[in-house]
Amino acid sequence: MRQLLLDLGAEKPPTLDSFVTGQNEELLQLLRQFKQRHDAMPRERFVYLWGESGAGKTHLLRALAGTPNARLVAADAPDAAFNYDARTTLYLIDDCDRLPPESQVSAFNLFNQVRENGGLLVTAGSLPPARLSLREDLRTRLGWGLIYQVHGLTDDEKIAALTKAAQGRGLSLSPGVLPYLITHYRRDMQSLSTMLDALDQYSLETQRPITLPLLRSLLQLETKE
Repeated sequence: MRQLLLDLGAEKPPTLDSFVTGQNEELLQLLRQFKQRHDAMPRERFVYLWGESGAGKTHLLRALAGTPNARLVAADAPDAAFNYDARTTLYLIDDCDRLPPESQVSAFNLFNQVRENGGLLVTAGSLPPARLSLREDLRTRLGWGLIYQVHGLTDDEKIAALTKAAQGRGLSLSPGVLPYLITHYRRDMQSLSTMLDALDQYSLETQRPITLPLLRSLLQLETKE
């Protein structure tokens, strides 16, 4: 069953449209401009995102990485990944708080090259720039542009989003299924949406309605594997 969840999750690459907005409407509007940069470059060229795990920072960066001439750089990427290339118009660095010392130097140099030669840079970390345990020059650069906290969804917002998704697919969920899911499973929306897909598939395979006992059965199967 765990393989089923992995397969379902792999079918849906993150997009800005699939990001549940919540309190992040202004940020999402800005990132849409970054995605559509071939029409007009945004006035602000540097953005830093921060927030708790599961809030959606990586989802947003991966969504932007799917656009032409974009490059997503992981914290543990080799130094060559930080090299500036004029053909790349959007750079994305995830998990800045986890950058090793050598990569901090490379990220600092990339920031300066983007600033001097053109392009956009979106970075993300778990804390605001001022609270990051990074070298001072890089921490200062990260704080130069716009800084947005990515707000996680409340439980009510998650239930509302999942309910809307279920209704859009014609799924009938028994009362209590979604409240139980968000308190007994991983709490990020990507995992919750994947589990909703798995519930749909499991319901079809077992010819049982989507009820709390069916959800518990599915969660037990995943735990065993």
